[in-house]
Amino acid sequence: MISVLSVIHDTMVDGPGFRTSIYCAGCPNHCPECHNPQSWDINNGTMTSTEDLLKEIMSDPFANVTFSGGDPMFQAEGFAELARAIRKESSKDIWCFTGYKYENLLKNPAQRALLEQIDVLVDGPFIKALADKDLFFRGSSNQRLINVKKSLATGEVVELHLTKDNPTPVL
Repeated sequence: MISVLSVIHDTMVDGPGFRTSIYCAGCPNHCPECHNPQSWDINNGTMTSTEDLLKEIMSDPFANVTFSGGDPMFQAEGFAELARAIRKESSKDIWCFTGYKYENLLKNPAQRALLEQIDVLVDGPFIKALADKDLFFRGSSNQRLINVKKSLATGEVVELHLTKDNPTPVL
């Protein structure tokens, strides 16, 4: 079960192309000037089964998937279960936004299990002083777009560098 605020279909702001975004409730980071402070309280969401979320995700065969929030890493077990189910049913790519740093997620077994199922992690807290509207798919320059599979394979963070000329990552 995952505490969900909303599911948005065909969004283009949470990663490249059309995506189905799962916005979860629950976030301990409480970043100042967060764009979604109602997501901080896990009780603001509706408990939803991974089966129901998978059906909704699979109802759009062309959209990839984004986990956002709140913070999906706050509900890592549920999102890992959902990501494994998505992997069994499709070849959709999975992006995940978190206020945690990648290096810290590796230390937590449940969060690492979720990392192992996703393609791109947008990590780090939103920092108003570093806000930059020209960045692709993130709010502040401290946040990184991480190729998770390559990072796990090499043991070093492998960042994606998107530009106006190259807005779609090659994974």
